[in-house]
Amino acid sequence: MNNLWENIFKRKDKEGIRDILKKIPVFEGLGGNDISHIERILHRREYKEGEVIFTQGTPGFGMYIIEDGSVTIAAEPSMEVLAELQSGDFFGELALLDDSPRSATAVAKTPCRMLCFFQPDMFDLIEQKPQMGVKILLCLARTIGERLKRTNAELHALQEKSAKQD
Repeated sequence: MNNLWENIFKRKDKEGIRDILKKIPVFEGLGGNDISHIERILHRREYKEGEVIFTQGTPGFGMYIIEDGSVTIAAEPSMEVLAELQSGDFFGELALLDDSPRSATAVAKTPCRMLCFFQPDMFDLIEQKPQMGVKILLCLARTIGERLKRTNAELHALQEKSAKQD
């Protein structure tokens, strides 16, 4: 009887992860089998409230998806808050493409459960399943491009506001 209950709960947990993955733009357009493959290669991590996930200036190794909890993204040394992220949000996706230094520090604001997709797993995926890898890379490029456009628009607005004050 225990196995029956165990299987029911595990199935619900996997459905939850599947739902989260389907909402992440990096995995947009992937079918059920592809999502299942991604589920199998994700790494799970748990962080305590106040625990540093990664530090600004350290090499990036992958992206993080918040399964449960909230994360603060802050700029050092002042620790100015750049973003507050919640369950279902993701961050650090640029590290899937290169291992350049992190541009900010990520800290668990509350206890967090994370799903992590690391660069070596991405490269293995591209080798083993090139068609799926290309889909993910295109979605990743689109996501990074959208964030860059949004950042440029915010910078432009700040420059205009600054020029008006002078």
